[in-house]
Amino acid sequence: MSMPTSGPAHLLESFVADGTVPGGVIAHGHDPEPHAAGTMSIGGSPMPADAIFRIQSMTKLITTVAALRLVEQGELALDSPVATWLPELAEPVVLSRPDEELTDTVPAERPITLRHLLTNTSGYGMILDGSPLQRAMADSATEAGPLPPALGADDWLAALASLPLVGQPGEVWRYHHSFGLLGILLSRISGTSAGEHLAATLFAPLGMRDTGYFVPRETAHRLPAAYGVEGDELVEREPAAGGFHVGPPPYDMSHSELLSTAPDYLRFLRALRDGELIDAEHLAMLSRDQVPDGAKDPSSFFPGFWEHTGWGFGVCVVADGPHRGRFGWSGGAGTDFFVDPDGTVGIVLTQVEMGGRIAPLLEAYGEL
Repeated sequence: MSMPTSGPAHLLESFVADGTVPGGVIAHGHDPEPHAAGTMSIGGSPMPADAIFRIQSMTKLITTVAALRLVEQGELALDSPVATWLPELAEPVVLSRPDEELTDTVPAERPITLRHLLTNTSGYGMILDGSPLQRAMADSATEAGPLPPALGADDWLAALASLPLVGQPGEVWRYHHSFGLLGILLSRISGTSAGEHLAATLFAPLGMRDTGYFVPRETAHRLPAAYGVEGDELVEREPAAGGFHVGPPPYDMSHSELLSTAPDYLRFLRALRDGELIDAEHLAMLSRDQVPDGAKDPSSFFPGFWEHTGWGFGVCVVADGPHRGRFGWSGGAGTDFFVDPDGTVGIVLTQVEMGGRIAPLLEAYGEL
């Protein structure tokens, strides 16, 4: 088969050919078909278009949509205190300054709400600089990282709730942990695990048969290897068709992150775009910046993030330039998606962790 000479397929083929990634799947257009290139692992079998990838933080949009559907059903409201279902968060305390000792705290001035979870402003989140709180999160197995969580959902929540917030709810933006809390919230409201709730309310109705918190053993042959980057070398973190995500997990993963395929995730994006999943008001809120300017501390995320980007509900939002109004997000294991105001969707799934090695691929795909 001849190599395509332009478009998303050619782009991915070129980055496979130069060794940036062993393989991947890409799609771009209003109703695109995914194209696979390369191999499942270094020297491994060919990458299929329905390969099952660790989508990590691309999960955030899915749990966001599930929560907004519960809002529309009257189960909760954006400003509902989540402690109604997560009593562990009923009386949080807040560090007097982000770098203070854990005992130097004041009471939270307001309860943590669903809105705070969707906007990463709960007061919980990644701490990028060394501090007593950062060390405590590492010691308690609540620090974010590339590997699956070492604690089940309830134990993770208890450990996180034992720590102070880095700032008052609604007043600071810190990445990631609010969405672990959101997954547990979905579980507590539904009376099932987050995985069971999502399967019943989203995945089965949409035909997303390969999306979930683990890969059944009978489809594990479609799970690529996962790679980290050390220097100029790729280092295998999880083998193809193996690792933690194969077979039912040993504990509740409601706070964790999904695996999915390009066909499944494209189906979800099209349904969201076309108004099948949430009403127009909530879709407009989701895709517009919802973070107060005062919460956008430049040190809260990677340099320059807030210069051209906002955060809606579960996604980043491009604030200016030629892609203004685009919303989307990435996964730490080397995945990314976007939806443009004109309805164009893009997705690229690789098995190489996010970082400088695959940044040129993601930048080029974002300019298709």
